[in-house]
Amino acid sequence: MAVGVRLMQKVSSTRTFAKVAPHFIPAMDRAVHRLTRGKVMLSAQMLPGLVLTVRGAKSGLPRVTPLACIPEPDGTWLLIGSNFGREGHPAWTGNLLKCPDAEVSWRGETILVRAERLGGEERAAAWRTALAFWPPYATYQARVEREIRLFRLTRR
Repeated sequence: MAVGVRLMQKVSSTRTFAKVAPHFIPAMDRAVHRLTRGKVMLSAQMLPGLVLTVRGAKSGLPRVTPLACIPEPDGTWLLIGSNFGREGHPAWTGNLLKCPDAEVSWRGETILVRAERLGGEERAAAWRTALAFWPPYATYQARVEREIRLFRLTRR
């Protein structure tokens, strides 16, 4: 494993990162994504990423969120609602629960998707995949009492 990846995993596991990162990473990703017409996300230089657009659960307005994702071999994506290991589920997870039809921008392409919240053995298998993919997710889960929500996005 590259030294840079190990260093980023160590840094991203810290409480300081959890406090600071949510305030600048999504904003940077949105700006760069917009400027490159959906082709680049800065955070995707470390982890694969997509931009999720889903209807707000309360407002009904489109909500745009850059997210790390795990692309699966069958063309689906796993999303992990870790919220950087902070208390409270991220808003995008509540939006997907209320309105599972969404769209993603993936490598410059806009794709209509349907989200499914994973549970039971399916969630357990996805969680193992997530931990193998990005071990800091274990630190995030250990920090919070809530169960981190996992979703699978499928093309519709």
